Amino acid sequence: MTSFGYLHGQPPAAHLTIDLRQHFRDPHVSPELRYLTAHDEPVGATVWGTSGIAGLVEATAAAVIAFLSGPSAGPVLVADGCAGGRHRAPVFANRLAAQLRASGLTVALHHRDLDKPVVERGRCGR
Repeated sequence: MTSFGYLHGQPPAAHLTIDLRQHFRDPHVSPELRYLTAHDEPVGATVWGTSGIAGLVEATAAAVIAFLSGPSAGPVLVADGCAGGRHRAPVFANRLAAQLRASGLTVALHHRDLDKPVVERGRCGR
């Protein structure tokens, strides 16, 4: 599983790519959160305070399990992205990874853009 930021390049190759840019609260638009990352509790609280995100984690976990049940067993690659890759995507990936691990699956997790500099952009939330 890889979290990433669309503003830092193309999404990684994946079986499932989840685009979080338009549907969930973007901590970037809050000046007090902009320079924090998914490692900081206020960022996670902001992301998880958005309606629908817990359901998307559940649905994505179910999709991963469905892929694993297919005739060609092998790793399932999941990529989830937000604008900069520092807030929504890594928070989502951490929660999804925890849920899949709780189901007994082995999960490799990589945050491609978490430690990259903040991309200065407008207040559009994308």
